[in-house]
Amino acid sequence: MPTFVQILDFIGTFAFAISGIRLASAKKFDWFGAYVVGFVTAIGGGTIRDLLLDVTPGWMTDPIYLICTGLALLWVILFGKYLIHLNNTFFIFDSIGLALFTVVGVNKSISMDYPFWVAIIMGSITGAAGGVIRDVLINEIPLIFRKEIYAMACVVGGAIYWLCHFLGLESFLCQIIGGSSVFLARILSVKYRICLPILSGHE
Repeated sequence: MPTFVQILDFIGTFAFAISGIRLASAKKFDWFGAYVVGFVTAIGGGTIRDLLLDVTPGWMTDPIYLICTGLALLWVILFGKYLIHLNNTFFIFDSIGLALFTVVGVNKSISMDYPFWVAIIMGSITGAAGGVIRDVLINEIPLIFRKEIYAMACVVGGAIYWLCHFLGLESFLCQIIGGSSVFLARILSVKYRICLPILSGHE
């Protein structure tokens, strides 16, 4: 039976792959191009995290990530006309992927006995880096560099996850609370237009 973290990883992979494929379809990519964008979106952050933690990236040992991206592509092909007309589709799937991947990154770092600041950074990389690569591939300014709360949502959720872990809560509760914090931070920041101050270059 898959563990709770593995289930989160699968759902996060599916959600992020859909967000990448959805944007690729808006840019008129072909099926293969859309698959590549979806796959890189799904595994980009986790790959960077695993390389930094000196472990083999998961997609190199388990084909589930390739299969999951294929299912996401099939989903968009079958239901694309409905997804494309829903303006919030990309945002929702991207926020779900961001939350779940942040949880996976923090959990993996804690399980390897890294200190809390490393866990928060690894969670943020896992959640946000795939989206950066996706945006670069489709020639967009990455969300992480815009005024929207994106990577900071990962930092907030990662810190709350670690705090729950420090207080001795069960692992699955830490994951639920941490992931929900990322998702809510992202949703509320966009809904109420909360953003970080802009660094202006005055002469």
